[in-house]
Amino acid sequence: MLQYPHLEKALKHHFGYDQFRPGQRQIIEDALQNRDLMVVMPTGGGKSLCFQLPALLKPGLTVVVSPLIALMQDQVEALRTNNISATFLNSSLNTYKVRSREEAIMNGKVKLLYVAPERLVSDRFLPLLDVVKEKIGIANFAIDEAHCVSEWGHDFRPEYRQLILLRKRYPQVPTTALTATATDRVRSDIIQQLGLKQPSIHIASFNRQNLYYEVRSKSKQAYAELLEIVRENEGSGIIYCLTRKKVDELTFKLQKDKVAALPYHAGLSDEERSKNQTRFIRDDVRVMVATIAFGMGINKPDVRFVIHSDLPRNLESYYQESGRAGRDDEPSRCTLFFSFGDVKTIEWSINQKTDPQEQLIAKQQLRQVIDYAEGTDCRRTIQLSYFGERFPGNCGNCDNCLYPKPVQDWTIEAMKFLSCVARCKERYGMVYIIDVLRGAKNQKIALNKHDELSTYGIGKDRTVDEWRMLGRSLLHQGLLEQTPDGYSVLKLNPLSWEVMRKQRTVSIAVPVAQKINLEDGNTKAAEVEILMNRLRILRKQLADEQAVPPYVIFHDSTLKLMAQVQPKTLYEFGELSGVGSHKLAQYGDKFLAEIQAYRQEQNLQIPKNNPVYYPAVDNFPSDTESSTLELYQQGLTIEEIAQERNVRTSTIIKHLSDLIEKNQPVDLNQLVPLEHQKKIWQVLEVLGDISLTPIRENLGQSYTFDEIRLVRARWRREKRKTELS
Repeated sequence: MLQYPHLEKALKHHFGYDQFRPGQRQIIEDALQNRDLMVVMPTGGGKSLCFQLPALLKPGLTVVVSPLIALMQDQVEALRTNNISATFLNSSLNTYKVRSREEAIMNGKVKLLYVAPERLVSDRFLPLLDVVKEKIGIANFAIDEAHCVSEWGHDFRPEYRQLILLRKRYPQVPTTALTATATDRVRSDIIQQLGLKQPSIHIASFNRQNLYYEVRSKSKQAYAELLEIVRENEGSGIIYCLTRKKVDELTFKLQKDKVAALPYHAGLSDEERSKNQTRFIRDDVRVMVATIAFGMGINKPDVRFVIHSDLPRNLESYYQESGRAGRDDEPSRCTLFFSFGDVKTIEWSINQKTDPQEQLIAKQQLRQVIDYAEGTDCRRTIQLSYFGERFPGNCGNCDNCLYPKPVQDWTIEAMKFLSCVARCKERYGMVYIIDVLRGAKNQKIALNKHDELSTYGIGKDRTVDEWRMLGRSLLHQGLLEQTPDGYSVLKLNPLSWEVMRKQRTVSIAVPVAQKINLEDGNTKAAEVEILMNRLRILRKQLADEQAVPPYVIFHDSTLKLMAQVQPKTLYEFGELSGVGSHKLAQYGDKFLAEIQAYRQEQNLQIPKNNPVYYPAVDNFPSDTESSTLELYQQGLTIEEIAQERNVRTSTIIKHLSDLIEKNQPVDLNQLVPLEHQKKIWQVLEVLGDISLTPIRENLGQSYTFDEIRLVRARWRREKRKTELS
């Protein structure tokens, strides 16, 4: 078997990365052996590199078939920023530019050519390709978004069917088909339609671990919740709507609430859509509100949230659309708002189809989406099974795993609630009853002398939302009634009295609060946060000068490393993941100067021979950490402590890691196997104090984020001791 020891060196030189992502190296090795390839890799998995790096290592021109102008321009800009000779030919160019680029191709000055399928198979272009084949050589045909070739795919495009011409005309040129989503049926169709010969098939896991998935009920407060998500999450976001009207309405609302948002749908002119998309990609606006017309091939890695304000039509589309979040592997959120009103809208649309078979397929797909939205299993288990991948559940990063809806006995609370309704003579609505239970001091309660009732203030231990949840559940279970006259006055019935007499128990599904901290690792020190914002501003200035998207300069993950490590020299800067040789030469001095200026302004000193930043730690545990420590010393497991304290296991891990860092009596050997400790320690010694994701990429899938976090805490403690000694 051929060995390619130089691949990592080429990867670092051209693209700035020290290691390949899972699956990339094997695909590239197969490509260098001129094999046909079928590559199925999720959005953000690094598909493009699988044909870009071989293109630089093989003689001849690599022709990339891409369906969208925006996608071509985006990838070419990113390649040029890495000093890689790439170009595109599409309808946005005038005749002079087309001829000029064709001449550069003929002279061997271009390694990667991006072209639309219609142009590629045209009578004018194929003769040109014949000459290139004879004069320069064609290294590979890379068919991006290859699911477009299949009528079973979610985005079928008839022009892709013509690409079989390439195999017939150039039988010796290898073809690489790439897609982010494909079922078994679609994969088989792609191989047949493109005429791939005994292709090497690579199917990466569809599991995007960095994405948090949640489904929320679309209540009257849905917009307020959506707005909260937008405001809570820094960075860019996409909000999908079913109709153009909804897009325009939501954009207007967001703009009114001072959110920089723009619309995108087929009702806008081509010019306006293109302009809005460019402004979004270049970070001039934060949020794009769009129909599903927006997004395929949008190579923006720092989308921090994707919200579906309406129900998607099928699971494959949902996976693809939500997958536009977190392409840089940083923590990101995917929220779906679900209501049966949307189901009716989609059903109406399905009924307009004239083909009964199409109707049947569409209804089946809609049922799968509803099952996903209503499902109580791990969201990943439901998603991945759709693509034929088995996942055991307990992903730790979806609402159903982090916030399972257990059935709890709320009989005592129900007795309090119903008793309060009785003592208030069944004359008031839910808001008033909750106020009495919680001991609210308002004029109406005082006037009615309900502050003298035995039930006044007996519900202070529960929040307003919890009491409201119980009230709704009592109504849904028929244990309480409500007048239909618009006043919604609560009324007791025979079952209510059975509860109050202890003749009937009350159990309700209790969802835990839907808040989640998506930050992976310890809470960022203010210092790192401020510096990263400054680096973002510098990146935006450089990007605007070059008329490119900011992420083309550096990804957010690389900026985060700069802010954490705070390199002093060009050598240290060049060691950061995401900094290649060309970017080091082009931007290194500018970013180093910004880091140095910030440190001087803050009067911060970098310890001698120790450029790595360590967060300051107080040795005294907080009250909540002390509570965890007490239960830990009683011999409870992490899961048992979490259950006892009614928090997530990840919160307990955070407490224990902080306790270890504060030199408190926590035995790391009980939490992490010794062999894993040693390996994690070795990697930390090399990489330093950086975020968990690149550390885990170095270690592999058998190491958990929890293990790394706990060992990193001990490592930090020992480093700090060394510094102080």
